[in-house]
Amino acid sequence: MSRKRTAILISGRGSNMGALISASMAPSYPAEIALVLSNRPDAKGLERAEEFGIATAVVDHKEFSGDREAFERQVDAVLKDHRIELVALAGFMRILTPYLVNAWTNRMINIHPALLPSFKGLATHERAIEEGVKLHGATVHYVSAEMDDGPIIIQGAVPVLDNDTPDTLASRVLQVEHQIYPKALELVASGKTRVSGTRVTGGAGQHDTASLVWP
Repeated sequence: MSRKRTAILISGRGSNMGALISASMAPSYPAEIALVLSNRPDAKGLERAEEFGIATAVVDHKEFSGDREAFERQVDAVLKDHRIELVALAGFMRILTPYLVNAWTNRMINIHPALLPSFKGLATHERAIEEGVKLHGATVHYVSAEMDDGPIIIQGAVPVLDNDTPDTLASRVLQVEHQIYPKALELVASGKTRVSGTRVTGGAGQHDTASLVWP
């Protein structure tokens, strides 16, 4: 089996990065984590990746004087140098320009801590509690030009409890993130997903309709 060479882009500790790396340790997993790249030299996730023997790289956005496209061109060059085929954003705290998005159309995925299209942007857990929703969760989607947009690959949900705080809710959502992100990358790397307009079709075959993870 030819495994897809995958890069994970991070800015911090790389919590979801750890889940992706763990999943990729299985010989049958269709993605190989070949690179971890950060825009911050002090990102804790770089040390963690090195402990797993994974190549790391830093493209410091501060060195590009606010020229976001120039920064992204360097990121793109590093990805190509490492023969990367898929990109997974895992806490990569940069708003992308059309340059990088277009360069990696349908080959770049992201995870967002909410059930998109609800609660795009920041402070998703606080807003979910304030709005009184009964279900909250996380979404893995293809990256598009609009922030926290793009065709949805997989979602996972948790109940919002009466006594929830943003921290307790965030903790349960993070567990869901660690479950669905490796599954989404598996689906994409194995070629099981198809993008049709704003929809993603295909997936894992038979679905459990009682599940709070879909597909």
